[in-house]
Amino acid sequence: MSLFKVRIPMRFGDCDAAGIVYYPRYFDMISRTVEDWFDGPLDWSFTRLHLIDKTSIPTARFEVDFVAESKLADVVDFSLAVERIGVSSCRLKIQAHCHGELRLDVRQTIVFVDMEAMKSRPWPDELRARMEPFMLEGAEAGL
Repeated sequence: MSLFKVRIPMRFGDCDAAGIVYYPRYFDMISRTVEDWFDGPLDWSFTRLHLIDKTSIPTARFEVDFVAESKLADVVDFSLAVERIGVSSCRLKIQAHCHGELRLDVRQTIVFVDMEAMKSRPWPDELRARMEPFMLEGAEAGL
């Protein structure tokens, strides 16, 4: 099992007046992590996904635990793994750590969608095969 990792510095624009990361900004960071995963090891860029293939991966569900605050100038390590791959959906586990401390624990369900029909469709076999190495031990595949 492989983890995909992204390191993101917390910048002034990410923080509230107290210098603590404003929670909606985490959703942008989560989105960036997923996009970097597709663009990087999956080699299935959002340009290909959206503009060429006319498909998308909208989020159907978020479960988020904000465990500890992050502050201005923290450098936070986001990790991504796959908990489940269904016919057209995928549940991701994304965590954010800083100095070994868990800051954010996320479960995100994305769905593979045909943008013209606006309906889900099965993951392409090639893309599914590229996602499988990121499956957590004991995770479910093919449901």
